[in-house]
Amino acid sequence: MTASPASAAAGELLAELIGSGVRDVVLSPGSRSQALALAAASLARVGVLRVHVRIDERVAGFTALGIARETRLPVAVICTSGTAVGNLLPATMEAFHSGVPLLLLTADRPPELRGVAANQATVQPGIFGSFVRWQKDATTPVPDDGAATSWAGLGREAVAAALGLTGSGITGVAGPVHLNLPARAPLSDDTAAVAHPGPAPARSEPTATTLRRGPRTVVIAGADAGADAEAVSHAGGWPLIAEIVSGSRYGRLLVHGYRALLGDEALGGRVERAIVFGHPTLSREVAALLSRDDVEVVAVRSGGQAVNLNGRSQPADAISVEAGAADRQWLGAWMNASAAAAIDLSAPAPDQAGLYAADSAARLTAVRAELEAVRRPVDRELLADAVWRATWPHDRLVFGSSRLVRVADQVLGGKKVPVHANRGLAGIDGTIATAIGIAVASQAESTPGVTRVLLGDLAFLHDVGALLLPVDEPTPRIQVIVGNDGGGTIFDGLEVAASAPSADLDRVFYTPHSAELGELASAYGWDYTQVATRSALDQALTSPVTRPQIIEVPLER
Repeated sequence: MTASPASAAAGELLAELIGSGVRDVVLSPGSRSQALALAAASLARVGVLRVHVRIDERVAGFTALGIARETRLPVAVICTSGTAVGNLLPATMEAFHSGVPLLLLTADRPPELRGVAANQATVQPGIFGSFVRWQKDATTPVPDDGAATSWAGLGREAVAAALGLTGSGITGVAGPVHLNLPARAPLSDDTAAVAHPGPAPARSEPTATTLRRGPRTVVIAGADAGADAEAVSHAGGWPLIAEIVSGSRYGRLLVHGYRALLGDEALGGRVERAIVFGHPTLSREVAALLSRDDVEVVAVRSGGQAVNLNGRSQPADAISVEAGAADRQWLGAWMNASAAAAIDLSAPAPDQAGLYAADSAARLTAVRAELEAVRRPVDRELLADAVWRATWPHDRLVFGSSRLVRVADQVLGGKKVPVHANRGLAGIDGTIATAIGIAVASQAESTPGVTRVLLGDLAFLHDVGALLLPVDEPTPRIQVIVGNDGGGTIFDGLEVAASAPSADLDRVFYTPHSAELGELASAYGWDYTQVATRSALDQALTSPVTRPQIIEVPLER
């Protein structure tokens, strides 16, 4: 077989990535990328790389995003040339805004086949624009004493840029990078790639901004805030306003019912400083607070754009708190209001006295009450509550950008569980693929736990292609819980619902459908169940998960 410079270069590139800490590659099949795909497959056989194959590049991109979200390490995505590259844009945009490290390895035609109407050739260099931290249109591999050296060094540089250590953009903030990789025929040979795993480049500890205690302060935890928000809240003795997607909704200073309290002039109206972690997106009340001219905003940078709604927020790499006593009066007012605003969706305890009463009428009344509790239909609040209660620290919970995440944000209490959501751009796309990536990563070492994703019917249908899983890869333990109200009722809360004609509102916003989710599940080989009561839902959520599951919950519009 004729030696292929592309194969030599691909093996060298992947070896560099593995030596720099990369452990996962998601690839979609294609001719132009065959050298990269075959090198990845050979490295997977010897156990130094995990390869995940997806036929749809958009699904591949979001699967990689999910793996990188969970591991916080760069994940490579390999695709062929042409429209395949464009399909990576949605996941790339989300990764940019969320600060998730992705490595986009896109195969391309050599320079002489660009701009001449060659098959599957388009303008790939720069295609991701400002959504990548760093990009490189590599030179085409050529023979050099039997080896190709034109991609040498790109792997190490790409990993460092994806972790925010080098490259353009803000240092210390992770994100996607793009390596455009042209090659000439022969596009592959039978050479087996060799690589040795190594650690990811070390990240330096960020310099902390020390905050004085004086101003009346709240801590805002948006998407991807994590444990840092709770730690600063605890250190400062400041109320913690944590979105459900923050991963920070726990601790003794957590504020329940924060939306109403931010609108209270005696509480939200008196805030002088807000410390922001992550990307807050779920409430207008938080956005209004962060837009106020009279509020000092200190925002810890984590994504592609700094939180700066009032035009004068102070960026920070990390936060520390000066020594001293907390403002007990300020904190106490918030905690008292929070306790009064907490919501408990637990079913009432059984009337034991009534169930065992000698009087038949009293027993009948108690039995009827129990039956009503068992048969109680599931609404959005109960659905969110049931999923939250079923999820524990060894599990993973993923929220789609549906109406349900806003309901969950309003009614759920505190619990220290790993939570993920694509709230960088809050797009409806890629939710299932992202969740599968999270499941694959969190279960890679045979660790226990189930990944649950809670989303609406339109978000489910938008990403239905992600249900197609390779038969020769480990099956993730995942439950996709679909609140199906037959359309996009998230628009109920927007201005358009009050102004648009009913027929137009239905056709171009609600987009009602007649899709049979059970038949889709069967077609893709997933287990399926439909539940309508809280007791049936609890049973479905807590039953052993041996195969991917879809749990459909019909909801009233």
